[in-house]
Amino acid sequence: MSVGVTPRLVQAVQPDALSAALCSSGLYLRMDPFVVHVRSAIPIVADGIRRLYAEHACWTETGQFADFHVSVRRKWRPSRPLCLFEMDGQQPFTPLAYGEAYAFLEWGLNWCITSYCHNWITLHAAVLERDGRAVILPAPPGSGKSTLCAALMLDGWRLLSDEMALLDPRTGLLTASPRPISLKNASIDIMRRRAPSAIMGPVALDTMKGTVCHMQVSADSTARARELATPAWIIFPRYVAGAPLTLSARAKADALLNLHRNSFNHHVHGRQGFETLADVVERCDVYDLHYSDLDEALACFDRLSA
Repeated sequence: MSVGVTPRLVQAVQPDALSAALCSSGLYLRMDPFVVHVRSAIPIVADGIRRLYAEHACWTETGQFADFHVSVRRKWRPSRPLCLFEMDGQQPFTPLAYGEAYAFLEWGLNWCITSYCHNWITLHAAVLERDGRAVILPAPPGSGKSTLCAALMLDGWRLLSDEMALLDPRTGLLTASPRPISLKNASIDIMRRRAPSAIMGPVALDTMKGTVCHMQVSADSTARARELATPAWIIFPRYVAGAPLTLSARAKADALLNLHRNSFNHHVHGRQGFETLADVVERCDVYDLHYSDLDEALACFDRLSA
């Protein structure tokens, strides 16, 4: 952070002042391990940042360093308004519905990290930690990963990420990037019933993923965002309605191939990247988890981490 910068927590900034900064020169927002410069005149974006990043540091002094300069702006259209995501003037995505503006910010930031942050091997997986040991949860959409991830965080696990594992190819350690958890469809109501006091962001309806709503990260996860974690388990979760819980060992060779397929940038790291993934798989216990009841799943994780 440059000299002369006066950081404040987002929750300490008046809503009108936050909106004014986003509409004008922009808001610098610390999202460890990154700093993001955000601009948007769309009210739902300001509302989402105010709710979901309340405990994050921000500042408005211009000309400061940021890892990414992004904006979500309105695209005028006679029939219905749309929104555009931009990064350094690029528009990597087609416009989305205006009501998806906040979700577009989060999706766009995911793209920024996976496209440009090659000091890590990035994997499409949720990551949580307890007592210094981390569990990596790679899973395709619809597997119940985010629901399980949110429940584990509420149960005391520290969230490193809901969307991506940042694996250092030199040390084999995981870097945290705890941003809001993306909940979809039935998961939204499940988490609202499970944690009535949890802070939820704007709801985006009728997206390509259905209904989407983001959930604020736990205060502990935000406060400990700079702590590294050691991979200890790789668990492939799958929600199966009405099925009993099963936890079964998975062949490590198959797990390695799966991680390789779920890596966004393995091609950048070449042989070192493959060897890092192989080493992580070798050091971790690897399982398939099928579940239908979240409490049973949490009890299973408690037994593993005991």
